[in-house]
Amino acid sequence: MTSRLKQLFRNFHRSFWVANTLELFERLAYYAQQVVMIIFLRNHLKFSEIDSGALSSIFGGFVYLLPIFAGTFADKYGFRKAFSFAFLVMMVGYFLIGSVGTPLLAGVAHIIPLFWLLAILLIFTAIGESFIKPSVLGTIALSTTPQNKSLGYAIYYMLVNVGGAIGPLIAYFFRERIGIESVYMVSATSCGLMFLGTIVFYKTPEAQLAMDQPGLGKKLADMARVLVNGRFMVFLLIFSLYWIMFWQTFVIIPMYVTDFISKSAPFELIESVDAWAIIVLQVLVNRITRKLPPVTSIVVGFAVSTLTWLVIAIHPTIWMIVAALVVWSIGEMTQAPRYYEYIADHAPKGQEALFQGYAFLPIAIAWFIGGTFGAWLYATTTKGLLVRTAGEVRVLGQPTAIWLVLTAIGVVATILMIGYNSYVSKKDREALAQ
Repeated sequence: MTSRLKQLFRNFHRSFWVANTLELFERLAYYAQQVVMIIFLRNHLKFSEIDSGALSSIFGGFVYLLPIFAGTFADKYGFRKAFSFAFLVMMVGYFLIGSVGTPLLAGVAHIIPLFWLLAILLIFTAIGESFIKPSVLGTIALSTTPQNKSLGYAIYYMLVNVGGAIGPLIAYFFRERIGIESVYMVSATSCGLMFLGTIVFYKTPEAQLAMDQPGLGKKLADMARVLVNGRFMVFLLIFSLYWIMFWQTFVIIPMYVTDFISKSAPFELIESVDAWAIIVLQVLVNRITRKLPPVTSIVVGFAVSTLTWLVIAIHPTIWMIVAALVVWSIGEMTQAPRYYEYIADHAPKGQEALFQGYAFLPIAIAWFIGGTFGAWLYATTTKGLLVRTAGEVRVLGQPTAIWLVLTAIGVVATILMIGYNSYVSKKDREALAQ
């Protein structure tokens, strides 16, 4: 085993391991604050559900939209500069977000309304976040060989989920013992350490240094070419419905758990179930579904994940929510790897990398819509079911409509994906017949 591990490390360039370590700690920082954000905004800073959801939408939407543009700059100016810029911005951003409501920013809060102050800080932090994934994925692409590239991406995917699983555990520990704002300080500290780690350990792959990069104008023109591919854009829009459901894990579930089950419930640990399930079950699910065509896997993944909300509706307790998130993870594991494969297979020849750059667009669209939508849905369906008096909350009923609406979104997404596949398959058959 020791010999095999040594051989594994030798098979990959040093930059590969450094970049993946940076990704691990970036995910840890991101998910630590993400799992508490809606509660931080609503309960700590006293925003309404709608405003809390809107701020979540702003942050999440920009985090996943901006990589399309950030990747262009990372390619142009080098991954080392991109990593350094990203972690420095994130360190400052997370620190300032956690400082909102403290004397440190009291003067600024008197000048700028609190909502817009948070919006500015969240967008600023999202700009830093957006440089990470293009730089990590670019490093993997340039520091692996055709023989170990597949394994390299598997290691990357595993570490992303390790960060997604450990981050909420750290968030729960610090929220319980110090306070919810301390979670943002932990995220800032993690980013600060990674800024130093980039300067000391990261070395730009020689393959990037040797590249003759086209001008920014050419890169932006190439990006615009994707937007006029109607078939591909429809596919991405359908996929955004799936991610609208997913983000309710970070919007509706923490509010529901703290309001309807227990205000002291470890909602961070509940939200981490998806990541832990992927770590444990990914290989098994891949083995079971590997012979399915990519689009069939996507449809099956949509259908399985949709069952999540029905499981919760049956008996909404903590353990049923945990079981439901395991169901969600099985659907996610079924479709996620095949999603990227499908994009690669259907991208025009010579534009594979360009089309993969848009893979995060559905996640961005979903966050821009999902945070506000989820908070509105929660506020609407729980109205009259909660009575708050003297700090105590009385539960008068269950908001079953929440889970039924989310189920309906999943059903619509599944039907649209089936219809899309039928249309595309017909067009492909017609093209082959000509």
